[in-house]
Amino acid sequence: MKKVLDLTQMKQKEKGIVIAVAGGPGLKKRLETLGIRKGAEIAKVSAQVMRGPIIVQVVNTQVAIGFGMAKKIIVEVEKESNIERSAVSS
Repeated sequence: MKKVLDLTQMKQKEKGIVIAVAGGPGLKKRLETLGIRKGAEIAKVSAQVMRGPIIVQVVNTQVAIGFGMAKKIIVEVEKESNIERSAVSS
């Protein structure tokens, strides 16, 4: 059974499909420029503690988005993914 969560509720390495963006046209346009749109495959790479930024992988690109934006991205979670951690190290 697949579960529907917002991006902040996903666990690290979980993967899913974006089913909705609960925001206004400005937010939707901003996320679309990052490749995050309805139907896009997305994986959560990591998150900072205490409502910090969340790093996600969309296609072959990793991007960091703020907690507030991530809270508005609704995802149907599929499974864990094999995310390359090397691009995240710093």
